[in-house]
Order: sequence, then structure tokens, then C-alpha cells
Amino acid sequence: MTLEQIAAVIDALPLPVLIVGPDERVRVANEPLEAILGPDLVGKHYITAMRQPAIIDAIAKVRSTGGGAVTRFVGRDGEKDTTYRVSLAEAGGDTVLTFEDQTAAEEAGKMRREFVANVSHELRTPLTALLGFIETLSGAAREDAEARDRFLGIMAHEANRMTRLVDDLLSLSRVEEDERVRPREHVDLGALLSSVIKGLEPQAENADVDVKLDLQSSDEMVPGDAGQLVQVFTNLVENGIKYGAAGKEILVTLYPKSMHKRLRGEGVEIRVADKGEGIASHHLARLTERFYRVDNHRSREVGGTGLGLAIVKHIVNRHRGRLLIESEEGQGTQISVFLPTN
Repeated sequence: MTLEQIAAVIDALPLPVLIVGPDERVRVANEPLEAILGPDLVGKHYITAMRQPAIIDAIAKVRSTGGGAVTRFVGRDGEKDTTYRVSLAEAGGDTVLTFEDQTAAEEAGKMRREFVANVSHELRTPLTALLGFIETLSGAAREDAEARDRFLGIMAHEANRMTRLVDDLLSLSRVEEDERVRPREHVDLGALLSSVIKGLEPQAENADVDVKLDLQSSDEMVPGDAGQLVQVFTNLVENGIKYGAAGKEILVTLYPKSMHKRLRGEGVEIRVADKGEGIASHHLARLTERFYRVDNHRSREVGGTGLGLAIVKHIVNRHRGRLLIESEEGQGTQISVFLPTN
């Protein structure tokens, strides 16, 4: 087979492939490979073309001993690191390198490790507290009724916190599982929002917060999962009560159906606005990350798990909607949910 025929075959392959000849120079490099290493590789010495010790060493090993080898290549795609699994094999005096993109798998593994670490940390704190109080109640405070009652109250709080965390983890798992399936039932948003606010009245009264509902349109229907949408707006209003209570007022507004650029079509906007302390701008982009908190200590005090807005984001995505968080320190926070009406 001529070099031109080999090049034609390699160009037809979707995987990045490079061939190093017996003279240690690149004989063939297909287009996907040039997207990784750059153009004009043919004729260059493989050390100049690769410039990564792991691959250079692997090529030298295959050339000297024959057989095959596997190594890694770390590249750059814009601002993102990329990782490739490189398989090397000897073929009639040539050395053939095949690159397999492992970036997504690496990122998934990293996310999984971070998730396990975060969950472990979130559970370790209340468990440590519980074990400490159990040890104290089993010893020095066994006969101290006042200390016993105080410790049992704290233990109940920590146990409830772990229960909320597990419930939110299960909820997040269910939402992610269904995220690709768009709901088709029709939901009356006005009735749903009224129900949510009614259910949160005791919590709002305890925090001395007035939650107002402004239905600028009372008959807006959207395709949706009523249970999940209740979860979205319960979470948003509850967050306003917990973190925006200083403003003493939360306004929930349902705007009439209109064209929205964010949806690239017709939809409705539901806005939850408080007049609390607000959030610094550098936090806003990360608020929907799992376990991200603006104020760890305060969030734990009010029972936050750090998963609420992550759940909200996934539910809104399932409904093909958009989530917008706006805030300014000292000016309160406004969270808008845009939902398509068809």
C-alpha cells in the first residue's frame, strides 16, 4: 500500500491517528490528530511533534522492543484541559499511535470523587456531634436533667439535618434520572403558587416575613410535573424566608405569557424577590453547584443542605426552562424561572 493510500485510510478514521516512520519522522497524521497537535506535522521528528515525555518514551520503547504500549496525552482545548489515552503499536517498521478522548470520563470521575467527598463531609459533622453527645450522656451528664434535655434537642436537630440531606440526595438523583424526559401534563401556575405560599405560612410567620403573591395573570398553564414545580417554588420561597428575612417581605410574581429571548419562544416568568442582604456578585455563578454555600455556618444553622438550588436547576432544565439569579449586596435577591408554554 502506498503512502497516499495509507493516508486516505487514516483520514477516513474518526479517531486521531499518527504514524511515525522508521526514520523517526511523522509519515501520516489525519485531521482529528492535527486538531490536537496542530498542522504541518508530516516530516517532523516525533520528539518535535509530541513534546510530552510520556509519549516520547512510549514511542522509543515500541521502536526498540516492538509490541505495543499505552500512555496518556494531556492537551488543551481553549481554556479546558483534555486527556487522551494513546495506544501505540508496531506495524512493519512504522509506529502507529491512536488517540482516544478520555476527557468526559476524567471529568465524570473527578465529579464523582468530589461528590463523595462532599457527602462524607456533610454527614461527618452531624455524626461527630451525635457521637460526642451520646458519649457525654452516657457519662458525666447521665443524671443532669437540664443538660440531657439540651443535648437531646441538639441531637434531634443534627439527626433532622442528616435526614434532610439524604432526602435531598434522593430527590436530586430522581430529578437527574428524569431530566431528559419532558413532562406533558398541564399545570395551573396560579393555583400552584397559591398552594406553595399557603403551605409556607407557618414558616413565614415564625420568621416575621410577609410573603405576597402577585398574579398578573391568573390562568397561565404550562406543560409540567406539578410535584417538581411545587418543589422548585417551595425551595425558592423557603430560601427567601431563611436568607432574605431581614427585608421582612418576599414578593412572588407570575407575569403574563409573552415572548422570551431566554426561551427563544413563548413562555411565562415567575419571579421570587426578597429585600434582604443580597449576595455578592462573585457567588452568583456558583449558586446552583452541589453543596455550594455563600455562608456555610449560617446555612447549616437554618438547616440548609447546599443542594436546593442544584435540584431547582435540574427540574427547570427538565421543563426546558431557564433560571436567572440576580442579586446585589444590600438590595435583595431576585430569582426568575422562565417556563415555556408549549
